[in-house]
Amino acid sequence: MARFEMHNAETATMGGDNSADVFCEMGLMYATGRGCEVDLVAAHKWLNIAAIKGNDRAAELRADVAASMDKMQIVAALRAAREWMTVH
Repeated sequence: MARFEMHNAETATMGGDNSADVFCEMGLMYATGRGCEVDLVAAHKWLNIAAIKGNDRAAELRADVAASMDKMQIVAALRAAREWMTVH
């Protein structure tokens, strides 16, 4: 898979067939704190977007992340994913 600099993940737009994989990697990055602070809301958001774009593994990982979140965090993550999908 191609490497991708994630300095500004909030405005990232990906084209092509591997976009779901990139979004899954972004979700994993935030879930594990790889190169950034752990942010479960951002992790859930990117994993949700990856799942919507067809990455089956992302759907499983999203469920794992959600198990560690409270209801308000999940609501915030779903809202953020919806907003991102609307813009992109």
